Amino acid sequence: MRLAIVGCGLIGEKRATAARDHEIVVVCDCDPARAQALAARTKARAVTDSRAAIGAEVDAVIVATTHDQLAGIALDAVNAGRHVLAEKPAGRNAAEVRKVAEAAAAKGVVVKVGFNHRFHPALLKARAIADSGVLGPLMFIRGRYGHGGRVGYEKEWRCAPEISGGGELIDQGSHLIDLSRWFLGDLALEYAAAPTYFWSIPVDDNCFLALRSAGGAMAWLHASWTEWKNMFSFEIAGRDGKLQIDGLGGSYGPERLTFYRMLPEMGPPETTSWEYPFRDASWDAEFADFAAAIRDRRRPCGDIHDALANLEIVEQVYQRYRR
Repeated sequence: MRLAIVGCGLIGEKRATAARDHEIVVVCDCDPARAQALAARTKARAVTDSRAAIGAEVDAVIVATTHDQLAGIALDAVNAGRHVLAEKPAGRNAAEVRKVAEAAAAKGVVVKVGFNHRFHPALLKARAIADSGVLGPLMFIRGRYGHGGRVGYEKEWRCAPEISGGGELIDQGSHLIDLSRWFLGDLALEYAAAPTYFWSIPVDDNCFLALRSAGGAMAWLHASWTEWKNMFSFEIAGRDGKLQIDGLGGSYGPERLTFYRMLPEMGPPETTSWEYPFRDASWDAEFADFAAAIRDRRRPCGDIHDALANLEIVEQVYQRYRR
């Protein structure tokens, strides 16, 4: 494919690396120096206006900006007939994202959203095991995700609601909600809390959620910006066994999947573990899925409809439970 990348920060760079087997025609950033740096690396043309990037002869547009720009740029790209890969959460609220979803349906283009956690090898393996049926019916999910911020975090854009749309709930909480929906299907909000405990900011720095599927399976989730040791833990419990994913590599610790199979006599389970010590390949796998969805004219794994369902839950939390 011929690609445009809008947003040349850290995530834009990761997306460029993942798309290295395709032709990156143009890169765009409001900071000319950042655009020029990525252009030099990718042999692309650098621009500072997203409309120029979208208007180039490209098949797809990658949108890797702050949250306030995601939906508007994605909508412009869709209306121009471009396929889109937009970073999560795809917008600041459901209304912004709904417009993109409606336009994508009208134009017949693929809009994938960057829920790259689905493509971590431990989670892909966990999904395959769950789909095989060996866990039995799924009963509940328990997920925890967090980091502790850094000096000056309260001054960064993620803590400005007019840019971010919210705090830790819309940030790392979105990944936990998405993964829970991926395993359990559509979920309804039962209870939540979105307090601010530590950072002097107008958004939440912690969120706690209880979500329920139509069949009664539960997801109990906690995302935190006051997790002083970075951590990721995601457990999927079925009637006949449990899967536990710990770590995402880097500062989150080694990525590991453990399968606890319940025995007929119960007691200590049969335990099997897999470790994934190599570099994070989720970005490569996610882009490959995006390209395959375009080629095969199918729905990608984690799309604009998943982002819309995610943000509908986020909005309910902020409207009903924000403290």
